[in-house]
Amino acid sequence: MGGESTTRTAPHGGGTGRTPAGGRTGQRLSGLAVALGLVLFLGGFAWGAVVYRPYTVPTSSMSPTIGMGDRVLAQRVDGDEVRRGDVVVFHDTTWVANAPVVKRVVAVGGDTVSCCRQGKLTVNGKQIDEPYLNGGPAEIMNFPTVKVPEGRLFLLGDERQGSLDSTAHLDDAARGTVSRADVTARVDAVVWPMKGMLARPSGFEALGTLSRPGPLRTIVLLIVVGAVLVLAGGAYGPIAGRLGRSRARTRTEPAGAR
Repeated sequence: MGGESTTRTAPHGGGTGRTPAGGRTGQRLSGLAVALGLVLFLGGFAWGAVVYRPYTVPTSSMSPTIGMGDRVLAQRVDGDEVRRGDVVVFHDTTWVANAPVVKRVVAVGGDTVSCCRQGKLTVNGKQIDEPYLNGGPAEIMNFPTVKVPEGRLFLLGDERQGSLDSTAHLDDAARGTVSRADVTARVDAVVWPMKGMLARPSGFEALGTLSRPGPLRTIVLLIVVGAVLVLAGGAYGPIAGRLGRSRARTRTEPAGAR
């Protein structure tokens, strides 16, 4: 008699004990990943909204560090937290009536600031290296030595030729200085265009402790990790289901002749 041919097919029902999406354990882990990812993702955005404020810089007075029209993120800080080298946002009605101003702090209360020695800004007799000027002069026009009163700040723009900074207000009663209480935030990064975190103002390190960067890197990491977990957890079910169907097809094979 001729051989008899049959086909063995894997059962379509629940004989394998696995769900079409890859099993109960996989489903639970994917759900946990999505839940944790949402917590990190939304928590990162919430933390950022509490700690940071966005600003658009309308002038080129902070070039090349911050260009005209650049979008920055500034950490909300108290004026007492400001240190030399910080780029800060402040309101002073004697400078601009109803708009925030962005400048760099070069001297704090008790400092003596002058310009220039060998083309460099001088604070408390020390020449300050300012690499963020990209090799430009510290100041085109010299200004007289200023003793900064306690509780006040002396600020300059990084674009020293045309910035309306403390040097433009030397005839004011405060001799161009700004109260610490007027500071509302400290710029951490330029986010549009994407220039990243501001460079550390290491030239001021010899005069005292510099400010620490804010938590922006940590916040971004939380958001990115959260997004990856959500996408990975959400993709698990469809991927596992497709793999399961593929394996079921490979189990359907012709049996040999008896």
